[in-house]
Amino acid sequence: MNIDLHGKTALVTGATGELGRVMARTLAQCGAKVAIHYHSNKPKAQQLLEEIQAWGGTATIVQADITNEASILEMKDSIYAELGEVDIVVANAVVQYTWTTILEQSPDDYKSQFESCVMQSVFLAKAFIPAMQLKRVGRFIGINTECSMQNFATQSAYVAGKRGMDGVYRVLAKEVGEYQITVNQVAPGWTISEKERSAELGADEGYKQGVPLKRRGEDQDIANAVAFLASDLASFITGAYIPVTGGNVMPAI
Repeated sequence: MNIDLHGKTALVTGATGELGRVMARTLAQCGAKVAIHYHSNKPKAQQLLEEIQAWGGTATIVQADITNEASILEMKDSIYAELGEVDIVVANAVVQYTWTTILEQSPDDYKSQFESCVMQSVFLAKAFIPAMQLKRVGRFIGINTECSMQNFATQSAYVAGKRGMDGVYRVLAKEVGEYQITVNQVAPGWTISEKERSAELGADEGYKQGVPLKRRGEDQDIANAVAFLASDLASFITGAYIPVTGGNVMPAI
């Protein structure tokens, strides 16, 4: 069975990031029209747009501050004007910050993680789910993290944001399920991305030894999980938190 997303429109937030680029490419390769969201890196978004168009895909670039509801609503209008209503939302964007101990972490970092993990998801739901409800079909996918289950030192702001995001997704799955809208999360482990492939690795040996598959995942592994959840093959999966970690985290039943 192949993943066929022809006739669908997908939005990927943070599509200029290391994982976001691969998600956007993969959804486009499966046939979806793709809205490439960026916050400030317009040249990278334009580059990805031209790449997708070069092999016959359909895409557009859209700018938004994902922590601002008005900005997301403006983005929605831009996408609808260019590509039509959105069938697949992938909430991938996150605010970057320096990880440190709770005693040293700035309160602003907790706010930024709450805004980018929790409020982004809420604003995206408010913007795009009503149209999905009318059509009685849709896919809402969030990118979480294995960190939300590990709770290691220096991860508190990130874990707090992603844990809050998890709560939103689980509740949303129950609220919109009757409309045949699925709501799921993909949780990457420490993933090898384009930036790393040409770099010397070695600091990851300890991490790999703790992974049952004894290796790190690739960005394409994450994009494949997203494409699956976006497709009809996953039409009866909702409310799921799916680690793509080689078994590094295994949610308890």
